Amino acid sequence: MSDASCVFCKILKGELPSTMIAEEERAVAFLDVNPATPGHLLVVPRTHSQDVFDIPPEDLTACTLLAKRMAQLVRDRLGAEGVNLLQSSGRAAWQTVFHLHVHVIPRYADDPLVLPWRPTPGDPAQLSIVAAKLTDS
Repeated sequence: MSDASCVFCKILKGELPSTMIAEEERAVAFLDVNPATPGHLLVVPRTHSQDVFDIPPEDLTACTLLAKRMAQLVRDRLGAEGVNLLQSSGRAAWQTVFHLHVHVIPRYADDPLVLPWRPTPGDPAQLSIVAAKLTDS
């Protein structure tokens, strides 16, 4: 299944250029054309799925395992000192291409990338309310 208007489906069909790094039965990895850091990759399922809520478990597993393999690859071959795996589902979560994808972002000690979230302590009362909603307590 594919979506004729989806940029990643077009890449998978060979209609748009890409720099493929890995191709597997259910998932592929290619360089992001707008890299956050050198070696920034995207891992996508071969079958169109809009987001994490839409993807079949087998395709999500394939993407996760390939993302791990790509993280190891950028560490071993590019000397990345760390890696961010980022998957956004929905506009509120910064998803801009609605074909599930996992960003594999190599991190280097001197890279300029700053993620927008800065951890701060949560309000204990609010944490309890959220926990109760998530655990049916």
